[in-house]
Amino acid sequence: MAEYVRASTRIPDYLYPKKGSATIFKNKFLETLTKTHPLTPAVIYLPIVSYLIFYSLNKLNFKSLTVAGLFASGVFSWTLAEYLLHRFVFHFEPKTSLGFKIQFMIHGVHHQYPNDPKRLVMPPAASLILALIFWYIFRFSFGIYAFSFFPGFVMGYIIYDMTHYAIHHFKPPKNKLRYLWKHHLQHHYKAPDRAFGVSSPLWDLIFGTTP
Repeated sequence: MAEYVRASTRIPDYLYPKKGSATIFKNKFLETLTKTHPLTPAVIYLPIVSYLIFYSLNKLNFKSLTVAGLFASGVFSWTLAEYLLHRFVFHFEPKTSLGFKIQFMIHGVHHQYPNDPKRLVMPPAASLILALIFWYIFRFSFGIYAFSFFPGFVMGYIIYDMTHYAIHHFKPPKNKLRYLWKHHLQHHYKAPDRAFGVSSPLWDLIFGTTP
């Protein structure tokens, strides 16, 4: 990682990596809400995924192949949502002091303290709000097929969070998945304006944001 820091000429001060953990709120209760155990997404969302698949198969009587296809489409769709959210929402460029505070709270804190284990996944309150928004979008767009598509989308989110945690806290594997480590660490330590995909580099290749 050190070579990335030394080589960097494009990291603004508010995204420059440091060791340790930040304090966002002086209020202890609010501060607690900004910290999340990395297994929280799996604990919350895996039961939802399981129930929706069960509902699709046993209540809506979808064929297994239909459920599998919609589920896989949902997982794939998450990779695009992940890229777009990371690039255009998490990395919006603040122009005011309030903008800097908002940017720091939603993502800048992770760039300043990239190895803080309690700020590697989205707090439940925020992720549940986003999940509800996406659910209603899919329900409106796909009708009852959302019951099979949405759990795939959520599974994509779980995979993203687990991948993100692994990249920051485990050594890269000695196989092709090693590229994900290199790709994301370039985003942190060399080029925060590139490499927005975490669970997949596909959309960086398509949109020309590969380092």
